Amino acid sequence: MSFREEIKVGGSAPKGAYSRGIRVGDFLFVSGQVPRDFDTGELLGDSVAEQTRAVVGNLSRVLKEGGLSLASVVSVTAYLQDIGDWDAFDAVYREFFSAPYPTRTTVGANLHGVMVEISAIAASG
Repeated sequence: MSFREEIKVGGSAPKGAYSRGIRVGDFLFVSGQVPRDFDTGELLGDSVAEQTRAVVGNLSRVLKEGGLSLASVVSVTAYLQDIGDWDAFDAVYREFFSAPYPTRTTVGANLHGVMVEISAIAASG
């Protein structure tokens, strides 16, 4: 058995050279999730709020496939196409995460065709 296990979700592989999730011991590292359907690649949502909900939904699917949930998340890195959308993003984020919140870094980024991307680290146990 390898020291790391790949977590696969959906009917299609990521377009790039990366895994959606990798489990190492008690930790699950989830790569940047974007608001695209795992099977069709369709963009989900036209606003930052809608895209944030879709991204958290994708994050949740990867975690579930790895035997965890959003409650297992200990650290989040969020990327916003426009950092001015921070308030709208944060309002939706609070719908899914509660105190004590995971650690979080939110940065403005030049994203490729989306408004929001989120990566996370979750822990079991």
